[in-house]
Amino acid sequence: MDKDFNKKGKKRKSFAKSKIKGNSKVTSLESVRQKSKLKSQKHRQNINVYYSFLTIILLICLAQIGFSAILNITKTISYHNKIVKIQKIRDDAEAKNKKLKREINGFSQTASLEAIARNNLKMAGENEVLVIINDNDEEKNVQKKKKKGLFK
Repeated sequence: MDKDFNKKGKKRKSFAKSKIKGNSKVTSLESVRQKSKLKSQKHRQNINVYYSFLTIILLICLAQIGFSAILNITKTISYHNKIVKIQKIRDDAEAKNKKLKREINGFSQTASLEAIARNNLKMAGENEVLVIINDNDEEKNVQKKKKKGLFK
């Protein structure tokens, strides 16, 4: 019942009655229907184009997110490997530092300094006789003989 009344409370004219009365109103009714169909089709096309555009934008965003995730994962793996290598180098350096500290403590004692001087500088202490045996010349001669034997 509410459909038959407009906003001001007046009774609307029904199109069914107007069809019966004359041809001019029938053609105008059909043209209104055609116009509304065309308008709704255009509206649907606009909505479809809009949704297609949004879908393309969404796919581009998803591709960017995927690419970024893969890139971040590879960076994380490479940084983890670098951390492991650096920690190994640090541990090796710490071990070497401890060894050098022990050697420094050993060298600071006079007995060890004297032993180093005797061995490296070929020095002798009081009431000692220094005997030097030169093995280098004999080793060179043996090596030369071996080389000559190979080329015969």
